[in-house]
Amino acid sequence: MAVQEDPGEHVVATNRKARHEYTILETYEAGIVLTGTEVKSLRRGNANISDGYAAVNNGELWLSGVHVSPYEQGSYANVDPLRRRKLLLHRKEIRKLMARSSERGLTLIPLKVYFKHSRAKVLIGVCRGKKSYDKRHAIAEREAQRSIRRHYAR
Repeated sequence: MAVQEDPGEHVVATNRKARHEYTILETYEAGIVLTGTEVKSLRRGNANISDGYAAVNNGELWLSGVHVSPYEQGSYANVDPLRRRKLLLHRKEIRKLMARSSERGLTLIPLKVYFKHSRAKVLIGVCRGKKSYDKRHAIAEREAQRSIRRHYAR
């Protein structure tokens, strides 16, 4: 499943573990509130989203567990690398996400952080955790597809 990328899009970090650990049901593109030094650090690719998650709190969507390394040239303007960051979505979308995340077994996971037309964006996925047999099945299926492609490439 290849994702078509926008030419005006610059990917900073992807959560490769999420595609293995979770079944992605829906995705939403959200803006992210950052400080100036965080933006500079993101432009250099200094972000880790593998332990991140999103949650709705008081009608607002917040991103937690995402590590944005402090900017080297920043001084007092650097903030805590693991601070909660507010995500920007329409109120209607936040209500949908609140309803979906309250369902049993569903969680909100950041899949990708990128710049789209000079604005920082986060791709949030509504995900359901996979069981170990689902993971084994997905790996076997991927290996079978790979061997078929190898066979016909000759």
